[in-house]
Amino acid sequence: MADPAVAIVTAASQGIGAACAKTLAAFGYKLVLMSRSDVVSRVAHDLGGIGVVGSVTSPADLSTAVETALREYGRIDAVVNNTGHPPKGPILEIRDDQWHDALDLLLLSVVRMARLAVPIMKRQGHGIFVNVSAFGANAPSLSYPTSSAIRAALSNFVALFVQAHGPDGLRMNNVLPGFVENHPVDQQTVERIPMRRAATLNEIADVVHFLVSDRSSYINGQDIVVDGGLLRAR
Repeated sequence: MADPAVAIVTAASQGIGAACAKTLAAFGYKLVLMSRSDVVSRVAHDLGGIGVVGSVTSPADLSTAVETALREYGRIDAVVNNTGHPPKGPILEIRDDQWHDALDLLLLSVVRMARLAVPIMKRQGHGIFVNVSAFGANAPSLSYPTSSAIRAALSNFVALFVQAHGPDGLRMNNVLPGFVENHPVDQQTVERIPMRRAATLNEIADVVHFLVSDRSSYINGQDIVVDGGLLRAR
């Protein structure tokens, strides 16, 4: 991989996305950061990167992020697909439009980004995608019905993607966080986690960095659970 490498990170104005951006910047990555909030411009500036205001649900905005990376840096080595949170509620009370919103947010955003970035990565002979998913993909919960169902579909998409594009030198993996410090966790939930705490943002970002680095060069098509042992303890 050329040095410095170039990464696109979405939903990067705060939380996991911003933590991933900061970690990648610390390891020398050139960054294009995207978020619906214009705060992303300040985050990008502080990290020596470029901010793009846009939504992962907009094909045009995704295209702008990719075009910006190519125009400014001439390559795309890694994409970190991070998103916001989909609609919640009693499973049969979630409206069709809310299901469609969740599909756009959690699955089609990854598919659309892959369509844009894969031709570039194939010309380079390498490229890595990491999708920030959630532990509900492996352990569906009625508390997060749209997330659980559609992130499970994302896991299957990743398996299909690597069958199609692993031979091109491309990799795609999911990171499945459990509970993370930037969202309140009640004591009852903490007691369910063997480590008795939520993950720090940096702990999630460190796993993402590992997966975009050459140190994980033979990991492909996987769901990497980062939940402090929660699923094993169920």
